[in-house]
Amino acid sequence: MATPTDETLNKVTFRIPNALVLIGSRSGDEWNAMTASWITQVSMEPVLVGVGVDNTAVTHRLISESGVFTINLWDNEDTKPFVKFSTPAEKDDMTLNERPVVEATTGAPVFEEAIAWMDLEVRSAIDFGTHTFFVGEIVDGAVNDEETRAAAISDTRMKYGGVKRGGH
Repeated sequence: MATPTDETLNKVTFRIPNALVLIGSRSGDEWNAMTASWITQVSMEPVLVGVGVDNTAVTHRLISESGVFTINLWDNEDTKPFVKFSTPAEKDDMTLNERPVVEATTGAPVFEEAIAWMDLEVRSAIDFGTHTFFVGEIVDGAVNDEETRAAAISDTRMKYGGVKRGGH
């Protein structure tokens, strides 16, 4: 077999079904949230969930400093926030990019509009090159809407993964 081209790698990895979430982070007075699509449960006892975060992201720094983060699942029919949170968020009082947030048990931000959320404490962080895989134990969480399907990257025209593109 031949080595796959970058184009083939992108086509293949873009087909992986991924949830699309907002990751909330905080260290001291600095708060942020970012769009993420590399998320998965990795253990049942304890309940651990992992998320891949770009090593250059503000969220990476905040999670590394504080050891906490939230995962906010979103309504699949309201995907506009994901575009807005692809760059560092603007905090104003108790909003991030004009979306209302509250403090979770760990102090990290939880979005009031999330259909479900998890508050996590980091148990492991592994650097895999361009991204760090943060594994957190769920210490709090809730489901705010049991009927609505959570957003997936396939609900948008967004693509993330494959090979690193120049200039990023």
